[in-house]
Amino acid sequence: MYAWSSLSAPMAEELNANLASVFSTANAVSFITMIIGGLLNDKYGPRWVMFAGGIMFGMGMFMCGFAQSVTHLILSYGICLGLGISLVYGCTISNTIKFFPDKRGMVGGMTTAAFGISSVIFAPLADWICSLTNARATFMILGAVILVIVCAGSFIMKQCPAGFIPEGYIPPVQTAARPAVDKTPVEMLKTPIFYVMIVMLTCGGTFGLMIISSAKGLALALTPVSAATATLFVSVLCLFNTAGRLVAGTLSDKLGRINTLTFALVIALIGLVCLYICEDNGSVAIFAAGVMLIGICFGTFMGVFPGFCTDQFGTKNNTVNYGIMWIGFSAAGIVGPSILTNVFNSTGSYQGAFIIAFAMAAFGLVLSFVYRAMVRK
Repeated sequence: MYAWSSLSAPMAEELNANLASVFSTANAVSFITMIIGGLLNDKYGPRWVMFAGGIMFGMGMFMCGFAQSVTHLILSYGICLGLGISLVYGCTISNTIKFFPDKRGMVGGMTTAAFGISSVIFAPLADWICSLTNARATFMILGAVILVIVCAGSFIMKQCPAGFIPEGYIPPVQTAARPAVDKTPVEMLKTPIFYVMIVMLTCGGTFGLMIISSAKGLALALTPVSAATATLFVSVLCLFNTAGRLVAGTLSDKLGRINTLTFALVIALIGLVCLYICEDNGSVAIFAAGVMLIGICFGTFMGVFPGFCTDQFGTKNNTVNYGIMWIGFSAAGIVGPSILTNVFNSTGSYQGAFIIAFAMAAFGLVLSFVYRAMVRK
């Protein structure tokens, strides 16, 4: 999914259309199967949820090869693939975290890092296949490969038993001041702190998806690089995205989730300033720095938030609770790419979009301190 900017460029040229709405749709619908998949996962286990997701994911990609319009791509990639990805992603993360209550940050980071690292492989692979064939064949080949791998992988999935405690792990003693937390989705929605967290996730996702959805195009527009080098920036972005998930997830077990997220937002502000400056001077080095910093921050949010949600609302209903929290990410998937496209269409420049993204990151930073105040209260 994060390799979209490599996959979409040749297809956009063939259809002579802007495909930003396709990527936005895939993100917008993701929360639906995160929630439904969470309910099914808790009832039937992750195996068949992932199998169904693998079929939808692979077929959605495969059917892109037959698309004759943006509408066709929205149906195949945006809806079918978008829903399929979330079935696989949601049940994998929430089920895995339940097995490691003592290392939620590290495990959440490792699991989401696998999602992030994929585009380091798939972006150049898609370019290579496309150079040998064409965009349509690339979608179909990758779709078939993904369908087989994900569906085969589903058969080794196991459901975490209720109340599972790893050998040698002693759960922390609960006190009256800090009782055990296992909130139902309804109880979570009645908690004011949930809304602070979901808006923070939206802020963190917006600038990340804004850059990821158009990484290759931004590199070509803002710097004097070749198409091959622009594709490399997609992999660089996703490599740092993956590193952010791994490192931040592990650090959050020691430093605390909110402290890690606060630090990431400060990094994001610096990265957005780099991208703003880059449009004026075309510096490849400054663009690379901006992309790397945004990648680290976005990866931090993706790696830390599964454990953050579990810490706050408990393990028992985490699969569904995190699916509901994912609505914030879905909103970011609509807002981020839309801001970038609309601002550029209106002004002929990306700087206005970077200013809006900077404001959202700053708002997320403020919310991190609001969260601390609410927890203390």
